[in-house]
Amino acid sequence: MTLHGSFLPQARFGEPGMPVPRFAVIGRGFSGLMMAIALLRVVRQPFDLQLFDPNPNISGGQALASLQIGEILNSRVRDLSVADGDPDDFNRWLLDNAEFRSAVSAAIPGFQQIFVPKSIFSDYAYRRFSEALASRRDVTVRICTDVVETIDRRPDGRYHIATCDGEPALYDTVVLATGYGTEAVAAPTEATDEGTVRARRLVDCPQALLLGSGIRVVDRLFQLRDSGYAGRITILTAHGFLPQSHTRLAADPVELTTPLPANLRDIVRHLRQACQQAEASGQDWQSVMNAFRKQARSLWRSLPARQKRQFNRHLRAIYDSHRNRLPEPHYLRLQRELAIGNTVVRKGRAGRVTNKGVAVRWREAANDEFLAADPVIDCRCAAPDLTAPLLANLLRAGLAVPDELGLGLLVNATGQLLVEGKPTDDLYAVGPLGLGSLPDIDLVPEIVSQAYAAAERIAYRCLDVGLGVGKAC
Repeated sequence: MTLHGSFLPQARFGEPGMPVPRFAVIGRGFSGLMMAIALLRVVRQPFDLQLFDPNPNISGGQALASLQIGEILNSRVRDLSVADGDPDDFNRWLLDNAEFRSAVSAAIPGFQQIFVPKSIFSDYAYRRFSEALASRRDVTVRICTDVVETIDRRPDGRYHIATCDGEPALYDTVVLATGYGTEAVAAPTEATDEGTVRARRLVDCPQALLLGSGIRVVDRLFQLRDSGYAGRITILTAHGFLPQSHTRLAADPVELTTPLPANLRDIVRHLRQACQQAEASGQDWQSVMNAFRKQARSLWRSLPARQKRQFNRHLRAIYDSHRNRLPEPHYLRLQRELAIGNTVVRKGRAGRVTNKGVAVRWREAANDEFLAADPVIDCRCAAPDLTAPLLANLLRAGLAVPDELGLGLLVNATGQLLVEGKPTDDLYAVGPLGLGSLPDIDLVPEIVSQAYAAAERIAYRCLDVGLGVGKAC
């Protein structure tokens, strides 16, 4: 499918004979959509944009994982603008939405403090994409549903993309925006011989089982209850942590009074003391965490690899539960649900999933045990599969390397892939693929900032070409 700027039957590409840069964005979830918006707004010369995604329907990715009206984003309206340098853009869009304005009474003076359903944010993001495209008569956007299998770099610096079904094509700039990466093969869900698990059935009665510990687990729990499910629900998490609560109104960062230490153990102790002091003085611990997040990236870069691995094993679950917070009403509903006792949280690691339940390794246990359940709903964010054809191809070609923790690909702040400390020209990975390099890059505000930074870099490279510097863009 091809879309032209202003939705004209033919795009206008400027002077005859002038080279038109070709950009490819792989993935049409939120990271890919945001990258397209940033390119349309930042790169002022004509260009051709190819969006690759095997899903024939435009997807919101894990940031917009479902368009259920009841699903709530865990960032306030004030933090969700897709317009660079204009944090009030989403709020203005909501104020202009008569249907939404009539349904929500908190519009005085605006909606900045509220949390909205994912469907509303999705509508806003796609509307801004449509408007950005309509304003560019010199841009063509093409959508391809073929699976990208390989990316190779030619001697002239352009990238050769091969798909499973289509003809190979050349691009000047490629952006990987596949969220958490190309998916690994799903675990089989057919009936299996429980004896192979060396397990005993723990429960004979049916129950629902949710795997994970983040916002998505809470979303699915509420969906089950709202749809009338009255049975037992077990939430299985590796560490037992669930999201903490946002404050009623936004907690502005409280700057830390003393510099943060450089050692991981001392950083944790320092943060705990700062949160205790804040609460003792009538402030919120959330204000301290919001201030800490401003320094998280520089601190992360300074930590040795050993301490990064320690953080990932022992502290990431705690950190995630405090940064990915629930709106207060949803947090209170979760606490009521747990207090009733028909929903329980159990600590253990999920193994093989079948259509009858899941094999679980409890802490300190030597063998797996079988936890019977129907349905089993996996709400975990899977790490990128670095053995998948596309990512494995990039690693073999030397165009990318894994980050120190193996959570994804090594990138810098603009998303450029790094190899031996040097950026790979014109090859980017925006969003959660860089989570091992950039803490919090899986959150909407950080993805927006990175997309614009990458677009600025791409525009600069194209300007170099226009001045006769660098490769043919």
